[in-house]
Formats: sequence, C-alpha cells, structure tokens
Amino acid sequence: MELILVRHGLPERRHDTSDPPLSAVGHEQARRVAAWLAHEKIDAVFSSTMLRARQTAEPFAALRGHDIDCHDGICEFDRASGSYVPMEELKRDNYEAWLAMATGDHGHDIGTFHTTVVETLEGIVEANSGRRVVVFCHGGVINVWTAHVLGMAPRLFFEPDYTSVHRYMCARTGQRNVVCLNDRGHLREPIPAG
Repeated sequence: MELILVRHGLPERRHDTSDPPLSAVGHEQARRVAAWLAHEKIDAVFSSTMLRARQTAEPFAALRGHDIDCHDGICEFDRASGSYVPMEELKRDNYEAWLAMATGDHGHDIGTFHTTVVETLEGIVEANSGRRVVVFCHGGVINVWTAHVLGMAPRLFFEPDYTSVHRYMCARTGQRNVVCLNDRGHLREPIPAG
C-alpha cells in the first residue's frame, strides 16, 4: 500500500494554545495541496486530531468526497506545550531556542512519541492493505516515521515544509520504503502574504 503523509499548513502564531488554527497562508496551502492530490486515487483520509491538521485535510476531503478519520496517535509531540510558534519564526526570533529544539533539547520524550506514532501509522497501514491513503499530520510525526522506515534512532532530523507531501510504500511483509520526501510542487508559485 502507499502511505502519503502531508504536513499541515502554516498555523497562526499563538501564545495561548498549542492547537492554533491555520493562518490565511495556511488555508491557501491546504487548497493547493488538495488540488495537487486531487488527480490521484485516494482510498481513505486520516488526520491528527489537532486543528491545523484537520483544517489542512478538509479541502481535500471535501473535493474528493471523503470522510476524515482522526487519530490522537499522530498528534504533534508538543501538543500540550500551551503555545505554538512556527519553527521559522522561532529560528528568526530566538535562535538559541530553535537550535535547542533542532538538536533534541526540547523537553519531550521522543522515544515514547516515536512508539505512539509508529503504532498508529502501522495500524493504518495494516487496515488499508493494497490501498492508497493520505494522512494529514505534523513535522514531528513525519520525522519519527521516516526515521523508523530508514532504520534510524527516533529523532527530529529534517524540516518538512508546510503542506509538503511524503510518500512511502508499505509491503505486507513489513518492508517499508521511502518514495519521496518534502515534495512541494504545489507551492512553486508564491503565496501572497495575507
């Protein structure tokens, strides 16, 4: 089966919640990724329960007439942090904090997070043998799943772009292969700042 992971669009920067809605740019990114994937035969749509992932999934699900099956097991590792600062803003405004996050000093148990994500995604894979599914989720989820597929220790090792598309082939034998990472073809044309 083919497993397609899509990172959510750009959310609003919020200091009162770690579950913000998409920004105007994020909504446009969600529309673009929906149109980009619309020509593909997708059998099922899954999403993190977090608002930014669900709002990214909604345009595609509406366009193709799919329900969205939401799962807590593919929520972001920092979902209980109480605030959300996009990584590029954190890097610009507080480089030391960004560097700590990028090098693994983020105060979260990545091993437990990895186990939860892998169990959830493997469950989706097992339940969808022979199908193509798309999962709208988060950068941390994409990182630890990709590390799992590549046989690496659980870690955050690359930065998936907003609404980037990541593809994996998952065989019944348990073999997992990366097909592509960080596909951004739908974002070639700039999005005007909202």
